[in-house]
Amino acid sequence: MYQPTVGQPLSGLDTPSMIVDLDLMEANIKTLFDTLLPTGRNIRPHLKTTKSVALARKLEAAGAKGCCVAKVSEAEVVARAGFDDILITSPIIGKLKVERLVELFRHHRRIRVAVDSDVGATAIDAALAGSGIEEPISVLIDLDVGLHRTGVKPGRPALDLAHHVQRLPHLRLIGLQGYEGHVQHVWGHEDRKAQCLESMKILTDTASALRAEGFTIDVVTTGGTGTAETCASVPGVTELQPGSFIFMDTDYRNAIGAAYANSLTLLATVISKQGERQVTIDAGLKSLTTDSGLAECRDARYAHRNLGDEQGSLSWEEGTPELRIGDRVEMVPSHIDPTVNLHDFYYAHRKGVIEEIWKVDSRGKVQ
Repeated sequence: MYQPTVGQPLSGLDTPSMIVDLDLMEANIKTLFDTLLPTGRNIRPHLKTTKSVALARKLEAAGAKGCCVAKVSEAEVVARAGFDDILITSPIIGKLKVERLVELFRHHRRIRVAVDSDVGATAIDAALAGSGIEEPISVLIDLDVGLHRTGVKPGRPALDLAHHVQRLPHLRLIGLQGYEGHVQHVWGHEDRKAQCLESMKILTDTASALRAEGFTIDVVTTGGTGTAETCASVPGVTELQPGSFIFMDTDYRNAIGAAYANSLTLLATVISKQGERQVTIDAGLKSLTTDSGLAECRDARYAHRNLGDEQGSLSWEEGTPELRIGDRVEMVPSHIDPTVNLHDFYYAHRKGVIEEIWKVDSRGKVQ
């Protein structure tokens, strides 16, 4: 039975396979923590990128304080693995999700949630009221700082929601969350920085306004791979949520440059020759997502095109070494998070020898 093992060379992997260069990944982790830890901000990495308990442990060892997940189902996986300090960053709406949250909180009292509506806050409070759990759950108000995806609007709407949360006995307001996702992939450092600072002003001004009204705002959490360093420079920000830095992708690389390396690639095989300078590889839409554009070949001399669910193509200019049937290539994903969610395992190698195998523990956990 096919079962790759530690100690094998990469040539022992079937394809497509998701591989991680440990030297590059470890350098990415070191770069981020060496840059951000001295700022005094807590680093709470977002595990929606890796979906991996093994990698959560590596980030914790590097200095992370807690973690973020996007969904309740992801939190269930991480909590079962022994992590307790978890922030669920998406609003939790719907009877079934709220019930799952309550059961999770019953056993993991350091779970934190973000709310952006009276409806969401009230439902969580009501479910906790009937649960027999006396301790309130920690809540952050999710603030729209420009992304217009989730979050209550700043000003009176945010203040009204804070008053509503404060009246609910099973919720304890501890802070604000504001994610400037619309800024992450802006090309050019100065433009990205300027737009990020606009979002941070909305976030920190709102925190100040809430404190002036008597609310306890101890946590102000924000930031992603493209903006974390700028966010850390803003007085009033207490916590950062980068995720993609550990692996990167072409979208982030094009926006922020070479601060972090593309440590994750997809190993693929040439399976067919289709013309003098074109071949087909065994990696299509089921292996590489295209929402942020096409993946790229690690060797930039070969241009990639998608050919459907199972295959893609590589072509090249005259004078470039020919790719032959059976050759292997490495593809760099364009958007790392949804690409990871397509795979079961990471094969982590050092200089071409598999050193660790990690399960994608919360693959498909989108509820």
